[in-house]
Amino acid sequence: MWTALHCRPSRTRLLLAAIVALMAGCATQAPLPMPQTDGTDTRPPLDPTQVPDAVPVLEPIRAGGPNKPYAVLGETYRPLPPEAALSERGLASWYGRKFHGRRTASGEVYNMYAMTAAHRTLPLPSFARVSNPANGRSVIVRVNDRGPFIKGRVIDLSYTAAQKLGVLGLATVEVVRITPDEIRSGAWQPRAPVLPTAAPAVEGDEPPALAIAAATDSAPPSRGYWIQLGAFSNLQGAEQLQSQAGAEVDGIAPLLAMFNDNTLYRLQAGPFTSRGEAQRMAERVRDSLRVTPMVIERR
Repeated sequence: MWTALHCRPSRTRLLLAAIVALMAGCATQAPLPMPQTDGTDTRPPLDPTQVPDAVPVLEPIRAGGPNKPYAVLGETYRPLPPEAALSERGLASWYGRKFHGRRTASGEVYNMYAMTAAHRTLPLPSFARVSNPANGRSVIVRVNDRGPFIKGRVIDLSYTAAQKLGVLGLATVEVVRITPDEIRSGAWQPRAPVLPTAAPAVEGDEPPALAIAAATDSAPPSRGYWIQLGAFSNLQGAEQLQSQAGAEVDGIAPLLAMFNDNTLYRLQAGPFTSRGEAQRMAERVRDSLRVTPMVIERR
């Protein structure tokens, strides 16, 4: 290190120092430095809210590699068996450009704009439904990395998955694995709601509450476009959003339908005859309730 005593070095000494530095640089090829702080892209190539969820498919899960026991920070972790189910609640965090383009534990390249996540013990790869009880949003991610390794955190979301879920820092979420058996049977897919039959109105009666029906395999899906306002693990949260939407969103009350798929209570509105009509209602919901509905097409 140069000090004040060397404020006037000779040209020869400067030249020798430059040669030594150049030789040292050639002797070793240091990896590119990793950014010290994580963050988002100032100019993301796409709107995160428009990125579709991961679609669960059956993928081979090998016994070794990223699915063998491993140790981090003095703790040993044992990945779950390939067919194991998992349901847990805890904090979600996210990771972005600090790791964008680098290898994940599965060997794949991390893409902060894909719907992926990291988990300590889920088999790699796996699919999971992550729900944010605070806003009713739910996403499906493909788990292809390990982490997070901070106590209390249960999943590390990609930048895009976190944005869709409304996780801007740390947030409590519910994580449910979509098992291979559910993928084989198609049980993970949302089923069409069974719309309630309105009873004849009687003067002085309160309007009947919207029925919640578990759709069966024999129930044909209602065709058209629907918007999903939220998905909840508990009935109370779904009912609160239903009541709020009916009171604050003009014209949506008669279109609301709620159903459960054995995992979540889903509040949806429809059907609409065109995607444009559904999107206009979705914008109305977004402006009134500050939530981002998802447009679904049923054929």
